[in-house]
This record gives sequence, C-alpha cells and structure tokens, in this order.
Amino acid sequence: MDKRKFLKVSAIAATGLMIHPFYSCQPSTKEKEPNNKEKQPSLRNEAFVLPSLSFPVEALEPNIDKMTMEIHHGKHHAGYVKKLNKAVENTSFAQMPLLDIMEKVTPEDTGVRNNGGGHYNHSLFWDVIAPNQNGQAEGKLLDAINEAFQSFDEFKNVFSQAAKTRFGSGWAWLSLDDAGKLFVSSTPNQDNPLMKNIVEQKGTPILGIDVWEHAYYLNYQNRRGDYIQNFFNVIDWKKVAANFANALK
Repeated sequence: MDKRKFLKVSAIAATGLMIHPFYSCQPSTKEKEPNNKEKQPSLRNEAFVLPSLSFPVEALEPNIDKMTMEIHHGKHHAGYVKKLNKAVENTSFAQMPLLDIMEKVTPEDTGVRNNGGGHYNHSLFWDVIAPNQNGQAEGKLLDAINEAFQSFDEFKNVFSQAAKTRFGSGWAWLSLDDAGKLFVSSTPNQDNPLMKNIVEQKGTPILGIDVWEHAYYLNYQNRRGDYIQNFFNVIDWKKVAANFANALK
C-alpha cells in the first residue's frame, strides 16, 4: 500500500490546481542566506505550514460553529504546526516528510509525537469535512463498509461508539489495514493509526473525528454525543471514497 502516494493524491485542493501543503510536506525550499556568522545553512530549511481551509469558517453551521472553527484551526492547529517545527530541529526528523515522521516516531519522541500527530490529524480532519453534505458512502467504499460492518448504519454505530467512549481527549478513525480491510479504532491525544511504533491497530486513516473538547465545547459543552451525531452531516464522503481508493493502490 503506497501511503505516500495516497496522501498526496487525496489532498488535491478544491481548485484542482494546488497540492495541499500538509500532504506534500515540502512547503518551502528557500535556503537561508549565509552571513558572516553562519557559513552553512540551517539543518532544516523547510517548515511545515498550516493548511488553508477549503470553505469559510462559518460554512459548517449549525453543525460546527464559526468561533469553534476559528479557534480550532487558527489557534490549536496553528500551535501544533509551530511546535512541530521547533520539535524537529536538529533531530533525525529534520527535513523528513510528515508521513515518514508518523511511521517512525516512538513513544520517547514526545514533542514530535504530540505535535506531528496534531498536524497530521487536523489536516486530515479539515480535508474530509465540507458544508452541505448529510449523505453517506457509495460505490466501492460502501461495499467495503458493508463487508466490514454488515451495514452503513452499523458502521455509524461502531464509529460513534469509538468516539463517545474515548476517555479524555483523542480521536476515532476509519482506517484501512495492510490486508485491505476497513476497521474502526480510537487513539488518545494526538496519536493515529499510522504510528506503528505506538498504536495497537495499524493502518491508513481515511476518516477521523476529533473528540478533544476544543473541537466542540463552545457549542455542545459536555454533549459529545450530539457533536458526534451532527458530525455525520459534514462528512464529505466523496473525499473519504477518494482516500479509500488511493489507500488500496
């Protein structure tokens, strides 16, 4: 399974003209200009960047409110990106693509694990949601969901339960394993199924829901279940299907 190709292809922006900086992980190649005190360029001349949203921050209302989107994307995700750039400096992760970081990170790499996961997870999250959805999977993705969970409704139940029962902060995922089978799992904090040195169930995420309180608390307060239910109204199943198709390659 070519995960690098999957992530690159699945992240074409809405215009179809620009690769999402999260997936290319090569947002800048400009080298630092040497000066009298620095004869050699920095070990890391590239920086991870905050990806732009493909829709206005208010476009997901009433399911996800404008202020939550502004804070979630512009503050929380931006913070992970800034801290990730700092965490990889002068380490073996410097200049490494984000996907490779996810696959190589270990429990001891605390800063890279937390902030790299925060960057990866949120970038996928923004990419699989969109306004005016409220649909369901179709075609080969639906066939795979039915095979794995017996029905789409049962998948929704399993996915929702994984999200509801994640104690504290974390994520729930729909992923594809190395055998080409779909599975649902949840991870704490900013871990994800790509972290093969950390998680029990390893795979390629094609859909994820953020159940940190910052993702819903302004509007839903402690009603995580209501947030999860309404999350299905904003899932872009065409994008999830594209992720699934590319993960199979």
